[in-house]
Amino acid sequence: MNDRVVVIVGATGGIGSHLSHLLAAAGARLVLAGRSSEKLTQLQELLPPGAIAVPTDIRSPEQCHHLMDRAIAEFGHVDVLVNAAGAGVMKQFNKIEPADLDHMLEVNLKGSFYAAQAATNVMKDRKTGHICNVIGILGKHSMAMASAYCAAKFGVVGWSKCMADEVRRFGIKVTLFYFGGVDTPFWDGVSLKVDRSKMLSPETAAKAIMFALSVEPQAVPLEINIQPESHLFF
Repeated sequence: MNDRVVVIVGATGGIGSHLSHLLAAAGARLVLAGRSSEKLTQLQELLPPGAIAVPTDIRSPEQCHHLMDRAIAEFGHVDVLVNAAGAGVMKQFNKIEPADLDHMLEVNLKGSFYAAQAATNVMKDRKTGHICNVIGILGKHSMAMASAYCAAKFGVVGWSKCMADEVRRFGIKVTLFYFGGVDTPFWDGVSLKVDRSKMLSPETAAKAIMFALSVEPQAVPLEINIQPESHLFF
């Protein structure tokens, strides 16, 4: 990972922050993206010198392109995008408000789409790159109380696989991560009762992403599915 330029969207979240520390220790050059300037600065101060922080609302295509422009201005190119941002609304299907559905689609579906689109546009000229979409197991399996969330995440799987077919000729890899419940601040704002002590740790998720980024050049880890033993989907 030494000197590879990695853009982490959702860098201040549980998975993103742990991944930032692992990548920094491995010598990567980091571009940290998130909505909160304060949280980005706090994370940046905990990392070795050299990482840059770019406040970004991925719901805006213009801000996603600006994020890549900043990365290129600072480091000259982009090797990796990690889409680790996300939001959750867990309610009964008939109690989902239009604003709930809009929020899930704007952040989880459109936001990750715009970030990946901006990244592939700058990667394709160099004929190399890696897009890592952290989707979660609810992009592969349904769950009661998660209809709006699943709608967005199933959509991410769909466009990700279409994108992978299109960008392969540019040497760009795409890896989808289906983690089971991960004990991160994501759950702080979710009213659904869950036993967080039985969830995966964010360290486990971050190490899985590191594995995907560290495999030999000719290997393409298409999908990585890790779930807690207490709650398995097959």
